[in-house]
Amino acid sequence: MTTKSVAIHEAQQHLAELVAQVATGTEIILLDGQTPRARLVPIASQAGQRVPGLHAGSMRMHPDFDQPLPDDVWIGTP
Repeated sequence: MTTKSVAIHEAQQHLAELVAQVATGTEIILLDGQTPRARLVPIASQAGQRVPGLHAGSMRMHPDFDQPLPDDVWIGTP
C-alpha cells in the first residue's frame, strides 16, 4: 500500500479525488501543518454471505443444557 501525505485544507478541496485514490489502495495521511491528524484507508471488504444451516448436525446440545447449575458452582466449593 502506498502512502501519500496531504494538508487538511487541500484535502477539503479534493476529497472526491482522495477517496478514489484510497479505493485503489493508497493510504492518505492528513496533515495539520507538519502534524499528522488523521488517516484515510480503504474499508476492509466484508466477509461473504452467511449460509444458514451450512453445518447442520455438527453440534449437539446436552439434554440438561438449560437446567439450573449445582450450588457448588455458585458457592465456589472445589
